[in-house]
Amino acid sequence: MTDAHHNNGLDYIEFAVNDIQAAKEFYGQAFGWTFSDYGPDYCEFTDGQRKGGFAATTGEISTGGPLVVLYSTDLERAMASVVAAGGKITKPVFSFPGGQRFHFTDPQGYELAVWC
Repeated sequence: MTDAHHNNGLDYIEFAVNDIQAAKEFYGQAFGWTFSDYGPDYCEFTDGQRKGGFAATTGEISTGGPLVVLYSTDLERAMASVVAAGGKITKPVFSFPGGQRFHFTDPQGYELAVWC
C-alpha cells in the first residue's frame, strides 16, 4: 500500500457511461480533469488527487445512489463551468451546515454537487 491509498477510505469512483468521449469532454471542460485511455471501453480520470474511471456500457444508465461531492474555492465559477460544459443545475447555490453548495447533472444524468 502506498501513501496515496488509505485503508478503508474511498479510493476510486467509477461511472458507467454510454459515451466515454462525451464524459471526458464534460469533466475536462468543467473541472480540468485529465484522462488515460485503456482501450475503447475504459478511461481513467484524475482530478489531481483522486482517480476514478468511466466504464463503457450499452445498457441504461442507473443514476442515484451516493452523492459525489466535489470541492471548489469559487462556486460561481464552478457553476458557470458546469453549465458551459453542458451540465444542468438541479439545485442552485444553497447553505448547509458545512458551507454552501449546488447540485448538477452531467450529460449522462448523474447528479453531483460542488461545495465551498
